[in-house]
Amino acid sequence: MFDDQKRQSLETWRTKLKQPTAEQDIEQRYDELLTAADDMEQSGLISNAEWRQLVREAGAVFQKQLEP
Repeated sequence: MFDDQKRQSLETWRTKLKQPTAEQDIEQRYDELLTAADDMEQSGLISNAEWRQLVREAGAVFQKQLEP
């Protein structure tokens, strides 16, 4: 049960990460990704190390979308 919930939460998070976003919505999506990562960590679904990895992934996508 726990593993299924973790897998589903991470799949949902990564799907959201990969969705194309209009330029004006980039920061909103970044905030949503960080909030979702925070929620997963606080609920015990992911470890602190996994949380840091998700934050890095979100940051990399955010930075790439801001580049000209």
